[in-house]
Amino acid sequence: MEQIEIFTIPSPCQGICEVNNRGYCKGCFRSREERFCWNQMTEHQKKMVIDLCQRRKKRVMASKQQSQKATATSDELAQTQNDLFKFDI
Repeated sequence: MEQIEIFTIPSPCQGICEVNNRGYCKGCFRSREERFCWNQMTEHQKKMVIDLCQRRKKRVMASKQQSQKATATSDELAQTQNDLFKFDI
């Protein structure tokens, strides 16, 4: 049995409207087609798009965390190497 939807699903638009290197909006993580066809979609289709957007956002955030960790590790290594060449006078 399918649940009846009482409220319409609002657009997830954040008003950023810039595209990342994969073609998804940097604000809401929808593709071009998903953005342009939003008003013609059924409620079920909108839910599916929102689920996809949440997954895309999680991947982007995880990727950013990985790159931040790598940067921090390389910075720590550079600091350690610099300390090797310091002399106490």
